Amino acid sequence: MENNWTEEQLQLFSKADDMYISPFYDDGKTPGTPTWIWSVVADNDLYVRAYNGQNSRWYQSAGKQRAGKIKLAGQEYDVFFEPIEPGSALTEKIDQAYKEKYSSSRYLAPMIGKGPVSATVKILPRNE
Repeated sequence: MENNWTEEQLQLFSKADDMYISPFYDDGKTPGTPTWIWSVVADNDLYVRAYNGQNSRWYQSAGKQRAGKIKLAGQEYDVFFEPIEPGSALTEKIDQAYKEKYSSSRYLAPMIGKGPVSATVKILPRNE
């Protein structure tokens, strides 16, 4: 069964700017130090990008552990992380979501650059 966010959650997430991401440590159960990060909703899914690209510590942990926790819109969630291949039509949709949500930020241009785009992660709820 596919895990998906509800329409209500996606609406909240699309406006919220308070995401903290905590991939698990190597033990697979202890959440890492929360990292504040930009998040966007595109194509009815939740995405994040690592500002420092694939060298980012949280990105490397997310890719290795594939699970962790996030805090977003005032709630905590257990989640799965799914790295996204850059260069697809989905990449353009995610870029557009970043442009719409963060248009006034001076950090927008780097976030739609090659490094961060190569470190894009889809976040899915982990229902246990």
